[in-house]
Amino acid sequence: KMEQAGIAVRREVLSEFSTLLEGEINKLTQAIHEEAGTTFNIASPKQLGDVLFEKMMIPGVKKGKTGYPTGAEILQPLAPAFPIVANVLHWRELSKLKSTYADALPRLIAEDGRIHTTYNQTVAATGRLSSNEPNLQNIPIRTELGREIRRAFLAAPGYRLASFDYSQIELSVLAHMCGDENLVEAFARRTDVHAVTAALMFAVPESDVTKDQRRLAKLLNYAVLYGVTEYGLANQLGGGFSISEAKALIEQYRERFPKVKGFTEATVQEARSKGFT
Repeated sequence: KMEQAGIAVRREVLSEFSTLLEGEINKLTQAIHEEAGTTFNIASPKQLGDVLFEKMMIPGVKKGKTGYPTGAEILQPLAPAFPIVANVLHWRELSKLKSTYADALPRLIAEDGRIHTTYNQTVAATGRLSSNEPNLQNIPIRTELGREIRRAFLAAPGYRLASFDYSQIELSVLAHMCGDENLVEAFARRTDVHAVTAALMFAVPESDVTKDQRRLAKLLNYAVLYGVTEYGLANQLGGGFSISEAKALIEQYRERFPKVKGFTEATVQEARSKGFT
């Protein structure tokens, strides 16, 4: 029924957004070429690697058999220190938004003005549905620009779009399993656990926590649960956080929820000894 019903999309919103993105991409291209002192194909990993690591001599990256690696995991740690790298990452983000969404989605709108995806029931190992042609489950939301894509989706006249989600289900299960008093109390009080963590992270009252601060706190809550390193967390949190700050956040989290660390370590030990968890 969901496949047959489809979802309404405003073609004109996507078209306007595509034009806006093109302008931003052109500006970034110009800035990158000026910083590099040469014109080159930013989309070519080989040309990009040669410009960044040979011509501009950005340190810390070794050349492989096929050239210099230029994946996000290589470039993200360099972005705070080298503006050209930050611009390249932004250029990639905008180019993907344009090609994958702003330009591709209008071509998939059927005669009824709606997009009809296909949902698969037996693909994702987690048991969730997956969606393809197009994938409507990965429409961006984390950045302001990404949210512009979502503006194109709307409900038919007389209907509304609604969002239903379990409330922090993994952390809720964690609180039950590890019995950490602070975590249990946060759920018992029906407080927003991510907002509580954000208030601690940014030293602001819970009522003043912004959406972006809450998003970073949510990252921290799950990252610590799944055993992230301070290096990994600094990467996930982005340019505003150093490795030492990420380490301090992890320590602060563990002080606040002391039984979480004990639980995660015991679970790993149990898996080692039993062979399953």
